[in-house]
Amino acid sequence: MTDFTSNFWGFYIAAIVLISIIGVALLLKSNSVVRIKKGETPELMGHTWDGDLAEYNNPLPGWWVAMFYLCIAFALGYLFLYPGLVAFGNARGWTSAGQHSEEVKQAQDQFGPLYDKYLKMPVAEVAKDPTAREMGQRLYLTYCMQCHGANAQGAKGFPNLTDNDWLHGGSPEKIKETIDKGRQGQMPAFGAAFGEEKVKDVANYVLLLAGRKHNDLRAKRGEATYQQVCVACHGAEGKGNQDIGAPNLTDKIWLYGSSEQTIIETITNGRTNVMPNWQAFLGDAKVHLLTSYVYGLSQGEAAKK
Repeated sequence: MTDFTSNFWGFYIAAIVLISIIGVALLLKSNSVVRIKKGETPELMGHTWDGDLAEYNNPLPGWWVAMFYLCIAFALGYLFLYPGLVAFGNARGWTSAGQHSEEVKQAQDQFGPLYDKYLKMPVAEVAKDPTAREMGQRLYLTYCMQCHGANAQGAKGFPNLTDNDWLHGGSPEKIKETIDKGRQGQMPAFGAAFGEEKVKDVANYVLLLAGRKHNDLRAKRGEATYQQVCVACHGAEGKGNQDIGAPNLTDKIWLYGSSEQTIIETITNGRTNVMPNWQAFLGDAKVHLLTSYVYGLSQGEAAKK
């Protein structure tokens, strides 16, 4: 089904704009016809305030009228040069999309050689370059900070990029793949299949795997369910699987939290998380710089040496 479009609104807007300008010009003209001869007293309009203040029918000041006509002339000139009349276009052929394309071209001409220089270098080498790090940081603060935070340490549901714990792998190739293609994490909901008690049992077994405080009886019961269902993604020992983005359940790093209640919530309702793909928007060179910056964050000072 195609979107409904109509040229009517372009003509409608143009008509309103032109009628408004003509109306303002006529109003200005009608209020400029009064002339007071030298020595003549202006007519009183009959409006008084406090007994002393009265309104006179004085003509509009000449300088004010001239400025108003200049404003009308400016408006007409603007409509002629820019697409204010919508349906009729403009003399210059200007469009906001065209201006954006021209600005992008100018930026590409100016910065393209520098981006190309880094694109030809390995990620680890780019991560050591101070200028490249500054460029990567600006890209990060523009496109990534909203989810991962200004310090890149993430938040609930958004991974910390400064440690060495990676759902899909932290090699330069994997980081670039993540930025390029995006990721979609999916933890199925098992609440309906398991029931409330079995969910609590599995949650306590997960707490056992993580070395956290747990209920031994529930953990023992939950192990059987874990080995039947959860092992497919998280592995028999709970170490996870980077190929499918299944997290390691045995460490101290949790994307949504490690309390019993949070784990129960995760098992019951599942989790869905999306990392957008940036390749089409940023292009190869910027993705390469951003990859280098993120890789450098995870390597700490070692990446700068």
